[in-house]
Amino acid sequence: MTRAEHHSQAVRGRLRSVPGPDRQPPHNLEAEEAVLGAILAAGRLLVEVAAVLEEADFYRPAHRAIWRAILRLADQGQPTDPVAVLGELDHTGELADVGGGPSIHTLIEAVPTVANAGHYARLVAETARRRRVIDLGIRLAHSDADPAVLAHLAGELADARTAGPGERRWEPPIPFGAAGEVPAFPVEVLPGWLGEYVAAVATATQTPPDLAGMLALAVLATVAAGAVEVQPRPGWREPLCLFVAVGMDAGARKSSVFSALTRPVAEFERDQATAALPAITETLTLRRIADQAAAHAEAAASKAPIDLQEERQAEAIARAAEASTLIVPPVPRWLVDDATPEALAGLLASYGRIALLSPEGDVFDQMAGRYNQAVGPNLGVYLKGHAGDLLKVDRRGRPPEYVQRPCLTIGLTVQPEILRGLAGRPGFGGRGLLARFLYSLPPSLVGHRLAGAPPVPQAVADRYTMELHALAASLTTAAGSTGDDGPALLTLDPRAAELLLDFERDLEPRLAANSGDLAHLAGWAAKLAGATCRLAALLHLAGHLRDSWAQPIAADTFAGAVRLAGYLVEHARAVFDLMGSDARVDDARWLLDWISRTNQVQFSRRDAHQAARGHFRKAADLEPALALLEEHNWVRRVDADPAGPKGGRPPSPRFLVNSLHPATEPSQPSKPRPPTSSEGCEGSVAGCRSPQ
Repeated sequence: MTRAEHHSQAVRGRLRSVPGPDRQPPHNLEAEEAVLGAILAAGRLLVEVAAVLEEADFYRPAHRAIWRAILRLADQGQPTDPVAVLGELDHTGELADVGGGPSIHTLIEAVPTVANAGHYARLVAETARRRRVIDLGIRLAHSDADPAVLAHLAGELADARTAGPGERRWEPPIPFGAAGEVPAFPVEVLPGWLGEYVAAVATATQTPPDLAGMLALAVLATVAAGAVEVQPRPGWREPLCLFVAVGMDAGARKSSVFSALTRPVAEFERDQATAALPAITETLTLRRIADQAAAHAEAAASKAPIDLQEERQAEAIARAAEASTLIVPPVPRWLVDDATPEALAGLLASYGRIALLSPEGDVFDQMAGRYNQAVGPNLGVYLKGHAGDLLKVDRRGRPPEYVQRPCLTIGLTVQPEILRGLAGRPGFGGRGLLARFLYSLPPSLVGHRLAGAPPVPQAVADRYTMELHALAASLTTAAGSTGDDGPALLTLDPRAAELLLDFERDLEPRLAANSGDLAHLAGWAAKLAGATCRLAALLHLAGHLRDSWAQPIAADTFAGAVRLAGYLVEHARAVFDLMGSDARVDDARWLLDWISRTNQVQFSRRDAHQAARGHFRKAADLEPALALLEEHNWVRRVDADPAGPKGGRPPSPRFLVNSLHPATEPSQPSKPRPPTSSEGCEGSVAGCRSPQ
């Protein structure tokens, strides 16, 4: 016997025997008859039994048909007694298939006692579970599928074998907006020097790596925006500025992490200012001398006799022109932590780019017009600074200035309570401001932190500072070398371009209204492809510190950006849930409140629509909220069958309620939103938000 044959025989020896063609799978017809008979005799038992059984659990097809008829009647609010069930089966043309009227009365006579209906249901469910185990075992033993399919089958088999009688293995429901459900920041996609520092800072401060990781991206954008742009395809360019917001509770040491990540940028800014100061002072002195000479020439021209006026005027004009050519450069500046929109516009006019980095959320108050309540929010500088659109800046006493490619980067660490309700601020949702941010809402480690955690190794900190300074210096050189032609352009290599196309193809269907899982975040997710390109460019720049703008972005770098995009999607879901900008969440919370108040165990979509008392125009309008409840494990859909051969109104989809659900959902349920039209919505995440 060969080695391969011996291995094959050993594997077969470990496989359990399965029923052959002449053997019937496990079943319990007596229990099935008792379950159906009990419901026919006492319709109130349907709720208890429906929480345990599904149609597929019945072995005999006739029993499945009777179960379907009972559910259709219950969904329509009709009685489920023998007469009603016989009429329903006759209406659908299935009466003969189940054995006619006598079969229904036989079921009632087969019930020892209706009090044991739950026990009979569990017996039926247990035999159904054993059939599933056998079926999955056969599929697993005879499958030639790839390893991923085999692993999936093995997982289903393990679940089926460990589930108890009648148990559907409910997972605990996930609260809306809970940070515990989101993935951890993928530190491994960062270049070595950056990822090592992010991990070390997270360990030293005992904070989630998300905080340092997201701030690291904001820091990269601070040094790169304005100097380089990415061109994913001809005709499509993206600046490298980012809007980043990380939600962290007070006392979570976010200020320490913020300082650790941004200090090298502040040091580079100070060094740049110190180096530029002599030249600035010299130019400023020459400008003052030239201004004085021009003023003297102008005064002399005004007092000159008639025969010398033309000569003196020409002299004055020449001196004024000479003074105007001496432009005093501003002191290099990269950072600001508190500025009004008007001040930001002035900074962008002076420098072309600026980064607003702050460990607090006061910036949102500035955006909302804290100091100019009468006028309201001035969001133009933020929207144009993110997109790189032409910005016109008007200053008192000076002609208007045009900023061709303004680059504004924002990096904030804010308390989640500040994020809550942001969508309700005027203009924040409808104009797309919130859709421009990349969000992170990591779980807090407070209460689980390690005392005496090791500090960041000095060598790791020094390398972070050195490499960041090298990147900033190289990009400053690159920006200077382009002259007036604008920023340097990064492109994608062919494989990276293919990855981008695949990403766009996968993303687009997810934005479709009523069917895409990101439809409620369409305003935010529609910008995700561009944000992913920006992230890929920043990762590329950080991975090629001194000549990055001269090389295209590689596929592995773009793949890392796609991983970041997946991380950001899940955090955006949590943050927008927290903001209350998702109308589905309001509807879903109302449904949860109704389920808890009325102690629902199973219900139909028609039941929920009737309970909403006209707040939804059609029962189908509940679908987005019901789908969200399914995503969060609050309910499980039991798909209804199509109408019978004689037509009639199709049955309403039914839902089972998670038996593990608490009495109330952690978030306050709101009343169902009134029916709204899509008119006036601008496609943003919160543009069609319902009133609170």
